[in-house]
Amino acid sequence: MIEYLIKGPLWYFSLAVFCIGVLWQLARIIFAAAKTDLSVARGSASGGAWRNVFSRFVPHREIAPRIRLQVIGGYMFHLGLFALLFFAAPHVHFLENHLLGFGWTPMPHWAFIVAAQFAFFGLILLWLRRMLNAVSRLISTTDDHIAAILTFVVMLTGCLALGQGFHALNLLHLFTVELLMIYFPFSCLMHAFTFIPSRAFTGAWFGRRGIDA
Repeated sequence: MIEYLIKGPLWYFSLAVFCIGVLWQLARIIFAAAKTDLSVARGSASGGAWRNVFSRFVPHREIAPRIRLQVIGGYMFHLGLFALLFFAAPHVHFLENHLLGFGWTPMPHWAFIVAAQFAFFGLILLWLRRMLNAVSRLISTTDDHIAAILTFVVMLTGCLALGQGFHALNLLHLFTVELLMIYFPFSCLMHAFTFIPSRAFTGAWFGRRGIDA
């Protein structure tokens, strides 16, 4: 009964909530930004958008020393998670059999271990900084902590399921993934989809006004 619920109705429900929620949030952002700009153009909006999208991957020299730990942890976590999500063998096979209908060559087991260590260490580093840094702790919300804990649990159950090969652990991992998918569109995790449009919009706004920011 539980297996049927997790692999059947709950999976389709979480997938529907995730897809509809993400599209709804993106539509809200796009239509909110779709206003006629009546100011006199002093520069290129498109140029500013592209410049801002790519330049923000590297912090400005003035603030880089103060956020070095945050940048290192952020890149470790996001790159490690990306590798796990799209190149771990179970995920490649799942995407091929249940969503896309095609697959690609998964990464070897040793690469999975390296990616998992990067993702775990980066996430823990970011969360510790959030807790120990006075400013970060002050501006952090309950959503920030829930998102971090839920992501950690999903990664942990995934690694345990792969290492042990127990059917119950596979079900537990899928269940935590479904919880994350339901929570995702209504949380700070939406930045995975909104960070590029946000950067582009901000860059276009400054670019049109001739501001190099």
